[in-house]
Amino acid sequence: MSRSLQALAYARPSALTARGDGRLLGLETSGGLTPVGPEAHPQFFAGFLSAPQAAARGLLAVADVAATRYYQRTLRASLDPVVTANGDRLRFESFSGCCGVYARLDVLPGGLDGADTGHGTTNVDVNNPLREALSRLTGDEPLHLRVGPDELAVTTLDGPVVEKKVPLPDRWLRGFAESQVATAGFDLRAELSAAEAVRFLRTLPRGTGAAGTGGGRQAALWVVPAGRTLRPTTRPVPGAVCLPGPERLAALQRVLRHATGLRVYGPAAHEGAATAAAWEVTLPGMRLTLTLSPEPSRGFSGEGGVLEALATDEAAADADLVSVLLAWEPRIEVADLAAQSGLSAERVRAALVRLGTAGRVGYDTAEAAYFHRELPYDARRAERHNPRLVAARALLADGAVLRHADATATVRSGERHYQVREAAGGVLSCTCQWWADYRGRRGPCKHALAVRMARREAAAPAGPTATTPAPAASTTTGDPR
Repeated sequence: MSRSLQALAYARPSALTARGDGRLLGLETSGGLTPVGPEAHPQFFAGFLSAPQAAARGLLAVADVAATRYYQRTLRASLDPVVTANGDRLRFESFSGCCGVYARLDVLPGGLDGADTGHGTTNVDVNNPLREALSRLTGDEPLHLRVGPDELAVTTLDGPVVEKKVPLPDRWLRGFAESQVATAGFDLRAELSAAEAVRFLRTLPRGTGAAGTGGGRQAALWVVPAGRTLRPTTRPVPGAVCLPGPERLAALQRVLRHATGLRVYGPAAHEGAATAAAWEVTLPGMRLTLTLSPEPSRGFSGEGGVLEALATDEAAADADLVSVLLAWEPRIEVADLAAQSGLSAERVRAALVRLGTAGRVGYDTAEAAYFHRELPYDARRAERHNPRLVAARALLADGAVLRHADATATVRSGERHYQVREAAGGVLSCTCQWWADYRGRRGPCKHALAVRMARREAAAPAGPTATTPAPAASTTTGDPR
């Protein structure tokens, strides 16, 4: 797995301290982007939290996910959460070390009191002493939140005194983008009251099972609405939601005493196919959401939802145009962007997918809307290290794609040939093992992707590619992608 080290520099450790009118939760920031450009230690908020204990435990839940691997737990994981200020709210986000759980705490306008919220994105320091202090927080005394250094610290900083270097695997970068694509296709499937939410979540297993240690593959578990609660089922019946690896919802236990309800989001159930799902606990003025990949052993990075957008130069140009129209909005309205850019809504959505590969766009299932953030990721790096995209471009460069007059194509991969044809809905099917295993549920295989790219090249002003008689397709399926 390719990875790099992300250097985080903080002015001081984040801390929970006493002050005359209550407690002060000081979250230190590192190297963020704001409307005026990069800042070493941006300040996004200074005010009170309306529900102190719920906010403290919600932040701990996000930090729990950042420090956990739910698959192959022997490997250590640690990445400080990201905070985005959208002018009226704060969003704290993290990804698990195994790339299979995405966590987000949205502190909404009703959860913030007495101060304006800024705009920008940065990492925040959540260290072990702070975690212990937040875990011990009790009572209803006021909790003052400061995200970024105070004014005095800004004027006296000589340089960072706390430095962290954390591993940043390329699959984590792809995971942020893939989870955005997945959740954009979710609908609300179930909604439980606070009492039913607590009762259901406390019945879930907390052990890791075989998948938690990497020892095997678990069968998908499903839940279906039944009266006021959710009932487990072994089949994806209509209305069911997949619950892959229920132990991965453990971080929600942090906030159950403050829960006001539970909402579950997911795609339409498909027979025999595990799917991702989002589990949202509503809190006073806040929402805590955990989005789970389709299987504990299967991170979001390999889902392939962004490949079509990455494979086209049109989406790249559109993303450049759309990016200058973003303004740290808490809700990105596709129709407004289409009107401002002159692009169709479909092209705007593809551009947003592409921007998501650089961490510049996220998706909020509760509001069914995109939001703007700026993670310190390079979209071109995500492209360079995406195995299927790299392989598809290599096939195209080698002249391995032969298009035919009947709109089918043959792709030569090594000594084998694969037949690619258009299936229902414009999906390209293939005779390779990848298509046989997933039927498009994890994006296109490298052969179909290469054919899609060849078609786009042929449609460009440079002129079409000549058609070629189709050679006999091999029946072998040894090339898995």
